[in-house]
Amino acid sequence: MSHRKTRLPGFGLSLGITVFTLSLLVLIPLSALVTQSAGLSLGGMWHALADRRVLAAFRVSFSTAFAAAFTNVLLGLVVAWVLVRYPLPFKRSLDALIDLPFALPTAVAGIVLTTLYAPTVGWGSSSRTGGFASLSHHWASSWP
Repeated sequence: MSHRKTRLPGFGLSLGITVFTLSLLVLIPLSALVTQSAGLSLGGMWHALADRRVLAAFRVSFSTAFAAAFTNVLLGLVVAWVLVRYPLPFKRSLDALIDLPFALPTAVAGIVLTTLYAPTVGWGSSSRTGGFASLSHHWASSWP
């Protein structure tokens, strides 16, 4: 039996942990979704997709995504133009701040925001005094 030396020590272990985590967080819920929807007929699936709440969720998701993309295009062009054309103080720091969302995984941002808006800490604790969390809870509970 030949034992090959790899250039990356621990590659097998890290690949195993990555595949295990990926299957736990993505593949198992996705397979559950596929098996649950496979039991529906075409009419049942159409009925589920044509529900008022589902259509409202689609409308909110797509309109928010379109508005965010449109805003990002406009502001991104302006910021890129200013960064390229004019010498600014702290230009490298501003450029690094702009590159931060590309380096920061979405999951980390989600965990930070969840922690920040948790009812017991951060901004979420202001829900008792009528802060943002209380407003979002009121809006979510009044949704039809």
